[in-house]
Amino acid sequence: MKKCFRLPSLIFGFLLLSVSAFVSAETVHVAVAANFVEPLKNISAQFEKTTGNKVMVTSGATGKLYAQIKNGAPYDILLAADAKTPAKLESEDAIVPGSRFTYAIGKLALWSAKPGYVDNKGEILKKQPFNHIAIASPKLAPYGLAAQQTLEKMGLWQTMQAKIVQGENIGQTYQFVASGNAELGFVALSQIYKNGKVKSGSAWIIDARDYQPIKQDAVLLTHGKNNAAAVALMKYLKSGESYKVLKSYGYGH
Repeated sequence: MKKCFRLPSLIFGFLLLSVSAFVSAETVHVAVAANFVEPLKNISAQFEKTTGNKVMVTSGATGKLYAQIKNGAPYDILLAADAKTPAKLESEDAIVPGSRFTYAIGKLALWSAKPGYVDNKGEILKKQPFNHIAIASPKLAPYGLAAQQTLEKMGLWQTMQAKIVQGENIGQTYQFVASGNAELGFVALSQIYKNGKVKSGSAWIIDARDYQPIKQDAVLLTHGKNNAAAVALMKYLKSGESYKVLKSYGYGH
């Protein structure tokens, strides 16, 4: 009789554990800067597998995400493309105190989908044999501001105006170049880089001294203060596993 009841009891125990895990699993809604979408997909997959929680992602320009947050968008976490916006939210008491930290240091690259088109010193910018060059909006996107600073340092910002095509965010800017609507453009290195090399086309990885450091900060927003999954994801972003992903996409930390 004991043997008869042991197996069902064991199965019942596993069912209880499964139900408990399902009930305790939560969803975290992350607002993420466009440059970090691909790395976040990788990190989220690992996080979901490890914890059973789910990650929902909304991407866009950091400035636009800020406006959405101020208008009541129900995001739990903001992964910004700068440090200024999270600091502003902190000053406005819109985040959980003490939650802000730099999760990545972004890098800028000049990229073309055409192999051999962009040289590794950026000399093509001086020769200007192109009709269109894409950058993200300097007012909305930190990578756009970094592109402007790079061109200003080279003395080319004013002379380049007629050829500039602006994207609302770095994701749209990348699409301008990838589609051929612009022969080249300033993009986030993470968009074109994986496992230590440029994935396709040709690129100049710009010296970080040519623009202000792109410190990308994360904050736990007030909306997510009681969300265990959001708290867990913030912690996971500081883990060794996350840092491996960052490095593979060309980020510093």
